Amino acid sequence: MTKETSEIIGTEAGEARITWHPARKARLVLAVGHGAGGGIEARDLQALAGVLPGHGVSVALVEQPWRVAGKKLAPAPKTLDVGWRGLWPALARPGLPVISGGRSAGARVACRTAVELGAAAVLALSFPLHPPGRPEKSRAAELLGSGVPTLVVQGGNDPFGRPEEFPDGSFELAEVPHGDHGFAVPKRAPITQDEAVTVITDAVVKWVGSLG
Repeated sequence: MTKETSEIIGTEAGEARITWHPARKARLVLAVGHGAGGGIEARDLQALAGVLPGHGVSVALVEQPWRVAGKKLAPAPKTLDVGWRGLWPALARPGLPVISGGRSAGARVACRTAVELGAAAVLALSFPLHPPGRPEKSRAAELLGSGVPTLVVQGGNDPFGRPEEFPDGSFELAEVPHGDHGFAVPKRAPITQDEAVTVITDAVVKWVGSLG
């Protein structure tokens, strides 16, 4: 693997940052954005950046302008989409197919913009199917409307939507047993935290291998 690099990209929503974890012989780029409550230090994003380059996938960890600016609260979904659109030319610059991905709010952005931006596929980590305790406020339409091959990786105990709550659709779903919205597992769970993270990376590696 080659060394990680970081670049600032100007968008209409402000300056965003991409941290590249390049593969030596890349065949795909996986771009992943963070959620509304955290950044690219999330355990799943860091794990993917560590594992996927060894499988021919360069990983681009994307920080939205609001995070780069040091703000505490994410802006409206439309503004997140503006930031993602502005970043896309830099993600596509290597000339490889780009998988559009994200965790939580970032997964929603990836689903909403995939067809428009020409994404090869979508990786939705902890897709927030509904607000906690409000299953009637479903966001399933965003997921079902991604229009490209889609993998959802969901914690078994995610209050934003457990795997069994997801509708039937053309997406694939991988469950992280006992995982919450951040894929944390309880100490009493029959699976360790490291094993839970490996479930995530194994599922993504397998899925990416099945893409053309």
